[in-house]
Amino acid sequence: MVQATTLPRNEGGIKAAVEALLEKFGDRMQTGQALREQHGHTTTWIENQAPDAVVFPTSREEVSDIVKICAEFGVPVIPFGTGTSLEGHVNAPAGGICVDMMRMDKILAVHPEDLDVVVQPGVTREQLNTYLRDQGLFFPIDPGANASLGGMVATRASGTNAVRYGTMKDNVLSLEAVMADGTIIRTASRAKKSSAGYDMTRLLVGSEGTLGLITEITLRLQGIPEAIRSARCSFRSVDDACRAVMMTIQYGIPVARIELLDEMSVGAANQHSGLDLPEVPLLLLEFHGSDAGVVEQADMFAQIAEEFGGFDISATSTAEERNKLWQARHNMYWASLGLRPGAKGISTDVCVPISRLAECVSASRAKAEEMGLMAPMVGHVGDGNFHALLLIDMENAEERAKADEYVGWLNDLAISMEGTCTGEHGIGQGKRPYLIRELGETTRFMAAVKAALDPDNILNPGKILSDG
Repeated sequence: MVQATTLPRNEGGIKAAVEALLEKFGDRMQTGQALREQHGHTTTWIENQAPDAVVFPTSREEVSDIVKICAEFGVPVIPFGTGTSLEGHVNAPAGGICVDMMRMDKILAVHPEDLDVVVQPGVTREQLNTYLRDQGLFFPIDPGANASLGGMVATRASGTNAVRYGTMKDNVLSLEAVMADGTIIRTASRAKKSSAGYDMTRLLVGSEGTLGLITEITLRLQGIPEAIRSARCSFRSVDDACRAVMMTIQYGIPVARIELLDEMSVGAANQHSGLDLPEVPLLLLEFHGSDAGVVEQADMFAQIAEEFGGFDISATSTAEERNKLWQARHNMYWASLGLRPGAKGISTDVCVPISRLAECVSASRAKAEEMGLMAPMVGHVGDGNFHALLLIDMENAEERAKADEYVGWLNDLAISMEGTCTGEHGIGQGKRPYLIRELGETTRFMAAVKAALDPDNILNPGKILSDG
């Protein structure tokens, strides 16, 4: 089991900062134990490390004031969105102040002619898309959970649409952030391209709150497609399904989504969502474009799938049928828990070059079976990313040890295939040991950037870099 390292606490500084913040923020600064524990990490098997207080700012200036107070007393600052991240990102290993961004939830400006939007970090992806719907626009990054956009930027989130629309790093034009000394910066303009200096936007995207606190985001938008068509296809093996994915991508079919469910996941979906799919590996796809274009794309995929033994192929443009399938996909976490009632679901992910996907998934399934682990697998396989959800009895020390061994083995396997130990979950606390294996000496220069921008290590300490 991943152990959450405890870092030295600055007791005097924390006490002074809490008093100063209470005076400034009143009842928007809370120290109740239950609330603090809710703002420590609870979505993984990593130990919950609660902050000493939680503050609820409503503006960039208030975030700056919080950071200035914490900087003055040398106290850690941990940003918090909806708390759905999976690798201990919001834990407070040295104590400190949690900055809950969810009251900064305004959509500040929509520029439909430029296909961009300016939002505060507490806006959620579902909130944004509901707001944009009547303007014929949408934001495509869909990690499954109704995450905050600030959290999605901080963790470089991805999701089911990434194969066509990219990840957060491809869809952020500019950021406003509060740095470690309380200075408010803007990383870029709304221009679609720039060669003006270092790319500070990309530096902060995926920095997990360790370099700055995001207070405003300018995002790319997309027009809602004229037509959307979904397809599904069953296969006799995961290997056949993955090879069909590889061929589909290599043929250049502009798939918007292409998701894999193994037979265990399909069984869980049938039970949880009332479906009657064949309980064998399944691909779910979605195509965006013109009425004629999406039909042609679906037909081309069907031809490829048949070459790899695909069967029970169907396609639909009916919104109700499409939504039923995709809702079942988004409910897979809860559906999988039903396979072993009372178990804890431990989710881990890796990403490999698509040419190694079939090999990696097949080896991962075989290893889980060899170790006696129940591990349904799903994946955003159009870009080589898949997830295993280990269903563990947390009271069983042997199972916990096996799960820990499996996660480490899977990370090393992906790295050995020129992949990554995390496709979209981030590093946080849980995957720090594997970052240096993946990037080697590069981590030394990451540490140099951290030291330069946050010399007192107050911004989300103990995350990403092994030295805390």
